[in-house]
Order: sequence, then C-alpha cells, then structure tokens
Amino acid sequence: MLIRIVKMTFSPDKTADFQARFHNIKHKIIEFKGCQYLELYQDKNNECVFFTYSHWQSEEDLNAYRRSDFFKEVWAKTKTMFTHKPEAWSVDKIVSLKKTK
Repeated sequence: MLIRIVKMTFSPDKTADFQARFHNIKHKIIEFKGCQYLELYQDKNNECVFFTYSHWQSEEDLNAYRRSDFFKEVWAKTKTMFTHKPEAWSVDKIVSLKKTK
C-alpha cells in the first residue's frame, strides 16, 4: 500500500470553490482502481491550506490515476487556484496505533 499526501495552498477567495469542487468529484476519485481511502483536511491555523490524504493499492495505481484524463482535467482547473506550489509525498506506513479504551 502507498499513502499519498498532497498539500495545497489556495487563494482566500478560492477555498470555497475548491471545497465545492472536491465534494463534487470525491466519489469519482475513490472509484479509481486501487484507491482505497480518501480524506480532505483543512489546516487549523490557515484556512487556505488543505491536504488530501489517500491510500493506493500500489504506486502503479496512483500513477495510472495521475495519467488519467479525469485527473488532468481536475488538476488543470485546481492549480489555477493556488497561491503556492503544491507539495506531495508518497509514503509507506511504518506504525499505526489506535487507542482501544
């Protein structure tokens, strides 16, 4: 499994547009082959900063998604709203704990 984290910083007047777009396409993203988990986070201290957090079955699945016409169209529109260059990390989970009590 591969975990993908993407940090995006938007213009203040574009955050609502981004959130609306994300909510309109989130089901299409999760339906892509290999996408197992998807979340969107907003920074507590800077409402213009968002993170996507997704789990992919393999790097090949993530790359296939990134090469898709759907992603190219979504990313072309999304990147026009940025104020900073996005940052992305592909990571492997080493440890995961969950409190049971």
